[in-house]
Amino acid sequence: MIIDPRQLQDRPKVLIVLHQETSTPGRVGQELIKRGFALDIRRPRFGDLLPHTLDDHEGAVIFGGPMSANDTDAFVHRETDWIDVPLREKKPFLGICLGAQMMARNLGARVTSHDDGLVEIGYYDLKPTETGNELMDWPTKVYQWHREGFELPSGAELLARGNAYPNQAMRYGPAAYGIQFHPELTYHMMVRWTTRAAPRMELPGARSRRDHFAGRYVFDPAVKAWLDAFLDHWIGHADDRAALTDAAQ
Repeated sequence: MIIDPRQLQDRPKVLIVLHQETSTPGRVGQELIKRGFALDIRRPRFGDLLPHTLDDHEGAVIFGGPMSANDTDAFVHRETDWIDVPLREKKPFLGICLGAQMMARNLGARVTSHDDGLVEIGYYDLKPTETGNELMDWPTKVYQWHREGFELPSGAELLARGNAYPNQAMRYGPAAYGIQFHPELTYHMMVRWTTRAAPRMELPGARSRRDHFAGRYVFDPAVKAWLDAFLDHWIGHADDRAALTDAAQ
């Protein structure tokens, strides 16, 4: 089903935070639109402001980017501090890769590289914890593109583990999640990433470009199924959330 985003201007909004001029929310954005949400896309790196409250939004997603959560750029600090807003208001929040690392830093945990300099670029094993298994089914392999990982913050629950980077998914409070992997990846995004950042596939532990595309054919259906289940759990559908809001008034 194709939905014109212009038809969703009066629908409940999800705040989308991106970090490059050409970045898109990929499949996460597509699935949110299918669920009836409008996307409020902002790029603080290029001057966009973030709201002081999420009263006008049903949730927020901070996506990945080539920068580090440890960088001293002002926008990195602003975004990291801003995560106080969804945490305080207990609104659905999702951090993907860099966004998850910012969430960890906000909660007092460290973001570090691997002791042996290993990266995860391509498809890698994912192992749910007991808590994660109780939440939903998880794919056995997920797509990664990172050189750093997050420590588990105090009070957070670990939902999935990896090998080189042990903390792959976490939950904090009732509605805040951080994931190290990239379920938003579309085929076109994979083409763009593996073309523009081809030298990164020479780093220790990275998969070859051929393996990225071969892996997508095998592993992506399970990742897509996971994303559908996760979004149902995390934020649901716009009509359902509007009904909850009306009932609370």
